[in-house]
Amino acid sequence: MALRPRRVQTPTTKDRDLVTTLTVSERPVAELKGDALVLVSVQTEKGAALAPGHRLVEKTAAHIESALSTLKAKGEADEVVKLVSVPGLSLALVVVTGTGKVATSGAPIDAEAIRRAVGSATRQLSGLAKVVVLAPGEGVAEATAAAEGALLGAYTITSAAAGTVSTPVKSLIVMTPAARDRGLRTAIKRAVALGRATSYARDLVNQAPNELYPETFAAQIKKRAVDSDVKISVLDESGLARGAFGGHLTVGGGSARGPRLVTLRYTPAKAKKHIAFVGKGITFDSGGLAIKPTKSMTTMKCDMAGAAAVASAVFAIAELGLQVEITAHLCLAENMIGPGACRPGDVVTLRGGKTVEVNNPDAEGRMVLADGLALASEKKPDLIIDIATLTGAAVAALGHRTAAFLSNDDDLRDAIKVIADAAGEPFWPFPLLEDIRPTLNSTVADLLQSGPIGVIYAGWFLAEFVGKGKNGQPIPWAHFDIAGPAFNDTAPWGYTPKQGTGFGVRTLVGIAESQA
Repeated sequence: MALRPRRVQTPTTKDRDLVTTLTVSERPVAELKGDALVLVSVQTEKGAALAPGHRLVEKTAAHIESALSTLKAKGEADEVVKLVSVPGLSLALVVVTGTGKVATSGAPIDAEAIRRAVGSATRQLSGLAKVVVLAPGEGVAEATAAAEGALLGAYTITSAAAGTVSTPVKSLIVMTPAARDRGLRTAIKRAVALGRATSYARDLVNQAPNELYPETFAAQIKKRAVDSDVKISVLDESGLARGAFGGHLTVGGGSARGPRLVTLRYTPAKAKKHIAFVGKGITFDSGGLAIKPTKSMTTMKCDMAGAAAVASAVFAIAELGLQVEITAHLCLAENMIGPGACRPGDVVTLRGGKTVEVNNPDAEGRMVLADGLALASEKKPDLIIDIATLTGAAVAALGHRTAAFLSNDDDLRDAIKVIADAAGEPFWPFPLLEDIRPTLNSTVADLLQSGPIGVIYAGWFLAEFVGKGKNGQPIPWAHFDIAGPAFNDTAPWGYTPKQGTGFGVRTLVGIAESQA
């Protein structure tokens, strides 16, 4: 007997007209009609083979595997093979997408490999009305990974964002024997929320910098919060001046578009823990008086990806009804050259009273984050996470697909690595080396803004603005440097599109879940 499908709308922005729906079903795939069927393959010594648990009739499976052999398919990650006229199926197109090698024969396929494979397929099927995804295996974990990958891959750039407009897949159906499982229902609700949040973060990052600047960024967040459980407050230049947010005023001083500080609050009644998120929101970074070369400047609309990830994660946390209090600060400014631009040698007072000697106007992100961390500390939350496209050093060390992070708390650092790995977002820990801290000393201020050993130096700088908690000890804090994976200016891969990636959203939500 067929399960009545669960239908959930997943718009990528609140007012987006292009909508993808997700349905879960246990019906035999041969009974379904649609435009395409997505199947997962694995890599073997003989080439691509259908993943175990595909549930296709023998004639259909034999035809597909024969075609894969003829085409010399390997089943590697990101390999997508398209077949037509497959016997036993009414779906016009069959898409076989590779997961790579399975660690042990008979072992379940890694969840991220499934996400990436299915996302790679749905990313290449935009414009179709109905796509059926046959989840490998029989369990909730495989079905959940397939649903997450399908939604993440189905993203398309909207008319409100930079680039050409394409139509996403209208309807996704995930086929799985676990369709009746209540745990899957909960997991699908989570997948939908994460898909929506990631797409919203991507949309924000993809907007042109002449359209998205501090004032309009704040306005869009306020619009998104309407009818949600998230409360928004915004500080403009006058409010920032009254609050002594010297980082925002200094960085934004060279721009005709003034800085903003947006605070998001989610306060469920049964919350026992309080988390603070702080996101870097430099809507465009010219480098200021330390102006960037043209090639380095062309992608700098993405320098607000940390703030986009924070806002999107908070909306997902509220949508899921997680019982954890969230206070989030989006630190928004545009770093430009103008009459008010800061100079090397300037001494600036940041929120909380510490002074900073500016020695690199292109190290602006830490200045606004410092304001945000100081403000977040005043509420004495249980932990603080900041996220930013902060240093080129992180990219040089880890490349464009892995984020750097560091923490003042060993337990928090270890927990974050586990959460990020489960989310499929690669993070690598950096140490707060004690011998780097003295290099922050300035002869004319409390701190010198910038120095060598970029990731660790920046970490020590930010740590100076993390206050003490209710127990009198430093608040557990972690800093995420997503300069590499936040923006993809090369070819798309897996469920990762070109331009904004939405990196960090799933890990932030996972951290909130761990505290709820």
